[in-house]
Amino acid sequence: MAESAVEAGGERFLRQRQVLLLLVFLGGSLAGSESRRYSVVEEKEKGFLIANLAKDLGLRVGELAARGAQVVSRGNKQHFQLNHQTGDLILNGKLDREKLCGLTEPCILHFQILLQNPLQLFTNELQVVDVNDHSPVFLENEMQLKILESTPPGTVIPLGIAEDLDVGRNSLQNYTILPNSHFHVLTSSRRDGRKYPELVLDKALDREEQAELVLTLRALDGGSPPRSGTAQVHILVTDINDNAPEFSQSLYEVQILENTPLHSVIITVSATDLDTGHFGTISYAFLHASEEIRKTFHINPITGAIQLVKYLDFEAVSTYEVDIEAKDGGGLSGKSTAIVQVVDVNDNAPELTLSSVNSPIPENSPETVVAVFSISDLDSGDNGKMMCSIPNNLPFVLKPSVENFYTLVTNTALDRESRAEYNVTITVTDLGTPRLNTEHTITVRVSDVNDNAPAFTQTSYTLYVRENNSPALHIGSVSATDRDSGPNAQVTYSLLPPQDARLPLASLVSVSADHGQLFALRALDHEALQAFEFRVRAADAGSPALSSEALVRVLVLDDNDNAPSVLYPRHNGSAPCTELVPRAAEAGYLVTKVVAVDGDSGQNAWLSYQLLKATEPGLFGVWAHNGEVRTARLLSERDAPRHRLVVLVRDNGEPPRSATATLHVLLVDGFSQPYLPLPEAAPARAQADSLTVSLVVALAAVSSLFLLSVLLFVALRLCARPRAASGPEGHFSGHLVDVSGTGTLSQSYQYEVCLMGDSGINEFKFLKPILPSGLVQDIERD
Repeated sequence: MAESAVEAGGERFLRQRQVLLLLVFLGGSLAGSESRRYSVVEEKEKGFLIANLAKDLGLRVGELAARGAQVVSRGNKQHFQLNHQTGDLILNGKLDREKLCGLTEPCILHFQILLQNPLQLFTNELQVVDVNDHSPVFLENEMQLKILESTPPGTVIPLGIAEDLDVGRNSLQNYTILPNSHFHVLTSSRRDGRKYPELVLDKALDREEQAELVLTLRALDGGSPPRSGTAQVHILVTDINDNAPEFSQSLYEVQILENTPLHSVIITVSATDLDTGHFGTISYAFLHASEEIRKTFHINPITGAIQLVKYLDFEAVSTYEVDIEAKDGGGLSGKSTAIVQVVDVNDNAPELTLSSVNSPIPENSPETVVAVFSISDLDSGDNGKMMCSIPNNLPFVLKPSVENFYTLVTNTALDRESRAEYNVTITVTDLGTPRLNTEHTITVRVSDVNDNAPAFTQTSYTLYVRENNSPALHIGSVSATDRDSGPNAQVTYSLLPPQDARLPLASLVSVSADHGQLFALRALDHEALQAFEFRVRAADAGSPALSSEALVRVLVLDDNDNAPSVLYPRHNGSAPCTELVPRAAEAGYLVTKVVAVDGDSGQNAWLSYQLLKATEPGLFGVWAHNGEVRTARLLSERDAPRHRLVVLVRDNGEPPRSATATLHVLLVDGFSQPYLPLPEAAPARAQADSLTVSLVVALAAVSSLFLLSVLLFVALRLCARPRAASGPEGHFSGHLVDVSGTGTLSQSYQYEVCLMGDSGINEFKFLKPILPSGLVQDIERD
């Protein structure tokens, strides 16, 4: 019931404190630096509600989470939890006031509420209220006292002290001793507030009546219900010793540095006793010494020299009050006090507590909060004053906040392509002597923003592909790089519509979207398309996407895939043409010209001519470069009248391709000689001609007489009119074919074209522009 009342009282105190803090907060919320104090009774279970911070700070539910609220405690000890949904501040675990604050009262835990967006800091305090959970404990369970029988009533005898870890009303309040007829106990207080017992003699002792007394000393605290501890006091009544030791000083004061070496003598106390012998022998000891004093100092019982046996720490304890007792051999004692003040030295480096780090940060966002941190130093005075700094060559700046809080902020926009990561070393230096510093490095990564378009390695590409390629042939690649990273650097390639709408680009090439490889979709034909060009776009995957373009020119290389085509003489399935050559022709006489073309280009279209077969090999020759067929020597009567020539036309490709042209040449004595077909011209009639040789001979004789008559007639007519002006080869007119490079014979050469119909009747026609019209008509009638 008592504990419930204490808890109820604590809760009422807590709620009253919260209302008061809310009013103070509403009056000064703009400053953001006022301190709010809450209270909680120690030993509360984990999850105990301390306060609703959202309500105290004037924030809506859920705004704590939106603004990135967090609890910041010194030394990163998280005693509290903040529920961002409800705004409740709850305990993270049981609080033990004695472990947190020891004998310090009130026990205050400092913490801050940090709102990051926008940045705002609220300072708060939590008072841990003590409960009576510790009983007084004597440092000595049994005390032995020697009291002279001559000790007068009213004499005060100091006793061993008891310690209670609780504070306030729950701490040790008084001492009692079981009722007896000789003593009672007085409860006295030291300067530091601790209470100690003193045994007061009420009635003179008589060693002969009672030489030894055993008393029970009891220490009581002020809790409800109270707690107590007991110790036995064993009193020996000794013979008279009427002089007690006396110290030379009732109070000793000394200052020592906290870095004083161990076993150093910090002070020597001295006492004298007017008695002699055993009663004048003095020994020194600590009186009312706590466990901390006993661990820190040691006194020489003979010399009174006090030595340091534990390193001092100004930040933990700055002053020691040591009671010293000088006792003679007769049991009398004297008391003195030594005040030891610890002088601070700069032995604690500053501490940096990082609250939040914002990394990575976008490269194009200036004045961005990168980190929030606080600094502290356990030293005091100048030794505890601090300053912060970062290197000057970084695009960051430190901005002080409240109560040693700082923010690390970018002062310019960052460029990830120039530098993607920064190691910012924050140096905290105190102002002590010598100065101590602490360094903390924060790694700040810069996140990418799509601010770079893909760049092609070349502004234009020229690719070569040989015609008649296989489909899906890899003909080349384009490449673009993007200085960004991640999706902003993922480049995809695509074809742009051609400027010439007639170019079927979609059926010619394709591009790999991921790697920029170009493929020919079908076999290309150099003779149909020698070159084409298009543009390729490279776009990244950023938002918005950036892109660039490059020109690609594809040259289709010629392959020797076309054999020469003979234009003259034609092979169209009709009767072959027969070239007439007068027997009077001189050597080098132009018989005809083989005309051929090649659909390829370059050296694949360079043609050469060669006489492959001939009825009489030495009679005719072919010029290799222009295909002219000329007589190689003078003709004679012994030469056969009919000749068959096979001319080979070959290009200069690799491998070369060729074609053949078959020429039929008839040697005539004059142009009145009838045209006789060659046996080779009609293979189907060759056997019939061989069976009618006699008929042919007879027909040739009659024809010769007829031709001779005609020639005589023509000669007479020609002598009667001027000779027509013509070239030496101008004996004939008819179909003209130029082979000077355009595919037809030059006009300087004239030939007679003779055709044979399917009826098998040979028709010989003279060139009408040369012969008179009347003569032509007579010949036709004949």
